[in-house]
Amino acid sequence: VQLQASGGGLVQAGGSLRLTCAADVTIDIFGDMGWYRRPPGKQRELVARITPIPTTDYADAVKARFTISRDNVENTISLQMNSLKPEDTAVYYCGARGVDDVGATTDFWGQGTQVTVSS
Repeated sequence: VQLQASGGGLVQAGGSLRLTCAADVTIDIFGDMGWYRRPPGKQRELVARITPIPTTDYADAVKARFTISRDNVENTISLQMNSLKPEDTAVYYCGARGVDDVGATTDFWGQGTQVTVSS
């Protein structure tokens, strides 16, 4: 399983970016999928999560600004980020919960994409 994240970049405060995470398998095999971020000097934190139903939940810091979506035809999840703030600067990772070759629950991760918001 491979997850490929894209869409990061440099944007001014107040701007928008759209991140996309493409899986090389059908995402029907996954449970929850989500976006996480690691700000400079900090630990990785949850940004947004989407279930197969789908239902969503967001970190308080991004509610009303970010929207996560899931496309089971294109096998992607996306994160629309609006009204970006300098504190959104981080490496963003997509993740998915599934099972490995022996049936054990495991988390799969993409490679990360840098988002930098200038003030």
